[in-house]
Amino acid sequence: MGRTRTNSSTAEDLFIEVDRSVAEPLHRQIAASIRGGIRAGRLRLGASLPPTRTIAADLGVSRGVVVEAYQQLVAEGYLTSRAGGYTQVAVEPVATPAGRRAGDRPAARIDFGYGRTDVSSFPRAAWLRSVRTVLTTTPNEHFAYLDGRGVPELHAALSDYLNRVRGTSARPENVVICNGYGQGVALLIQVLAARGARRLAVEDPSPDDDARPVAAAAGLDVIGIPVGPDGILVEELERTDADAVVLTPSHQWPTGGVLAAAARARVIDWAQRRRAVVIEDDYDAEYRYDRSPIGAMQGLAPDTVVYCGTASKTLAPGLRLGWLLAPAHLVDEITAAKVLADRGSPVIDQLTFADFLSRGEFDRHLRRMRPIYRRRRDALLTALRTRLPELEPVGVAAGQHVVTWLPHDLDEAAVVAAAARHGLVVQGISRYRLRPAGPGGLIFGYATLTERAITAGVEILADAVAEVRTLGGRRPGQR
Repeated sequence: MGRTRTNSSTAEDLFIEVDRSVAEPLHRQIAASIRGGIRAGRLRLGASLPPTRTIAADLGVSRGVVVEAYQQLVAEGYLTSRAGGYTQVAVEPVATPAGRRAGDRPAARIDFGYGRTDVSSFPRAAWLRSVRTVLTTTPNEHFAYLDGRGVPELHAALSDYLNRVRGTSARPENVVICNGYGQGVALLIQVLAARGARRLAVEDPSPDDDARPVAAAAGLDVIGIPVGPDGILVEELERTDADAVVLTPSHQWPTGGVLAAAARARVIDWAQRRRAVVIEDDYDAEYRYDRSPIGAMQGLAPDTVVYCGTASKTLAPGLRLGWLLAPAHLVDEITAAKVLADRGSPVIDQLTFADFLSRGEFDRHLRRMRPIYRRRRDALLTALRTRLPELEPVGVAAGQHVVTWLPHDLDEAAVVAAAARHGLVVQGISRYRLRPAGPGGLIFGYATLTERAITAGVEILADAVAEVRTLGGRRPGQR
């Protein structure tokens, strides 16, 4: 006989917990608890969940809160619900290894990894409204092959938005739509290499997974330019014979410096004298907390600067939406490279984003997310100040991450390894350097963590730092 499935469980039986002291909405906390139970295998395929009234009574919340949590999990595919029937688990648990070998690290309890945005806050309802508008109003010919630059509606919407919010000097005819920043910078480097470029300058430290490997693969020499408290050291750039430079001037990645106006002018002067190209990676400038907006460099010299933007940090990386504002003399060649790569980005996604921008939904989403990320950043800074005051935070006024410099008596690799042994993922800054010299530091990505998890993560790190100091930098078992 098959198993009898009932829905007589309570919130306690399902390990559902809510914490009213944190900013995370109650329906998301409930959904996260149920989702975790399904992934861990506590709730098996076909298991029935209690009625929403039962859970609401157990937790002391309104029934609407539980209904919203259930609906979210149904939309994600974790649950299925039929009118008049039980709500049931719709997926198998994630498979886990049968056992762990001696010496294996414990599974990560908290991950401060950088590069994620809180996709659970994606504005599904507003996005769906734009999708419906696009599907009901778009002329048939828009679904055929179009110009590789993208659809005109998005060119116009992006130009208006970026000129208003980022201080660019954008013209719709100079916008090229691409599949995220990664593709955009790859297309641009491909075009520059074909034009005879031989050397690409990058900030040191800088990301190791986009421009640097693409340039190396294209046969370009990659030159690292040291970064100071305010961004790239322009005097070091001026000594090079680079044909292009990649900058994050509004929020240097990862140290958070902001390139001053005088330094920006010197970079542009250097580029114009050398006939070089400035590639401006404006990856997270919309998230700022303790400072006024910093305009984009492209607005100062639109014929010298290629502006690169993306929805990955603001909406979701899975959208694969990015854009270039290119000087007129590069637009046709970048477009040809884009057509050769994939015949153009998906039309429905472009039109949806154009409608989303034009309706003001993008602005509303950013206004909702800024205070959420700010509270998470504040929780991180408070925990560091309380438990690890010797770690020096920098670049805290904006973005979705914080860098802390380590004191001289702490070895970066030893701290990262000790944290991993305690179940904490935190990255060191050294892996992003082209030159080995420089102080040790840690990168804390906080966008996807609750304030409670952030505080707990710093507690774990404090234990790891204490262990490193006790061992004098040695690994456990070493003499």
